Amino acid sequence: MKKFAVLFMCALLFALPITLTGCQKDSSMTTIRLNEVTHSIFYAPLYVAINKGYFEDEGIKIELVNGGGADKVMTAIASKSADIGLMGPEATIYCHVEGQRDYPIIFGQLTQRDGSFLVARTEQKDFKWSDLKGKHMLAGRPGGVPAMTLQYVVETKGGLNLSELNFDTDVAFDAMVGAFEGDKSIDYCTMFEPTASDFVKAGKGYIVASVGEAGGDIPYTAFSASKSYLTENRELVKTFLACVIKGYEYIKNNDSMTVAAALEASFAGTSLELMASSVERYLSIDAWCHTPVMSESSFNRLQEIMENSGNLSGRADFALAVDNSIAKELVG
Repeated sequence: MKKFAVLFMCALLFALPITLTGCQKDSSMTTIRLNEVTHSIFYAPLYVAINKGYFEDEGIKIELVNGGGADKVMTAIASKSADIGLMGPEATIYCHVEGQRDYPIIFGQLTQRDGSFLVARTEQKDFKWSDLKGKHMLAGRPGGVPAMTLQYVVETKGGLNLSELNFDTDVAFDAMVGAFEGDKSIDYCTMFEPTASDFVKAGKGYIVASVGEAGGDIPYTAFSASKSYLTENRELVKTFLACVIKGYEYIKNNDSMTVAAALEASFAGTSLELMASSVERYLSIDAWCHTPVMSESSFNRLQEIMENSGNLSGRADFALAVDNSIAKELVG
């Protein structure tokens, strides 16, 4: 049903007038309304760029909103209540398959692997993906990249059909952790950092596997905006992406505790040690893109994973869904 909600909001992109609400001026600053799929250290380059003042230095004010799912981020873009969305490319692909007019376009990739970790209720030092047979697992929303990637891993690494376990996609993305904690009949749940490490630290569960490590490289999270917004704000978007790249460079060139200090303002109440370990965990699986340029081969691999899950009725055209021109100008 969530996939159909995305398609409905894509239809709104066709129905709504194509008038640019775009960025708003606040004194000398230009505001970009950014809607993120969830709030996680998985998106650390963005938060570092915000907290280190890279956007401010360029006269940009970021208004950050947690959408709580790619479908909701796409809704915000469709309704013009957000300028840029940080989400899985699947929502953009759905819109392109439906042939919308003011369609969303991916202009920069942020992560190249699944950022979730499989958390078990009991310690399992020798966990194998085949151990999920007969178990109850919270997998994410149907039609979302987390659930589709997890299905791919369960089938390819575990050798299982989904009928051999309770692959539960009935719980909303932002309600999964609470549901797992409250319902002791659930054996596994996927979580992003720092939630996963915090959950373990509290003695509520154990991290037994990395979905991203098992799933390999896919274009997992990217920045998208409507075609009209990109057309009218090309230089602004270029500056935005340059700041994000600068945030990644900061992570690459500093130790984890220094990076944690740069993230502190974005994760109130989370210890520096926990943030540092989260950064190290993501670095260890090579989660962040080395370049914001999305490759056509990885885009097509994602569509293969979507087809495998039964959530894609046709293919999106890479040349229409992805605009690498801005990213290429920045990285050469």
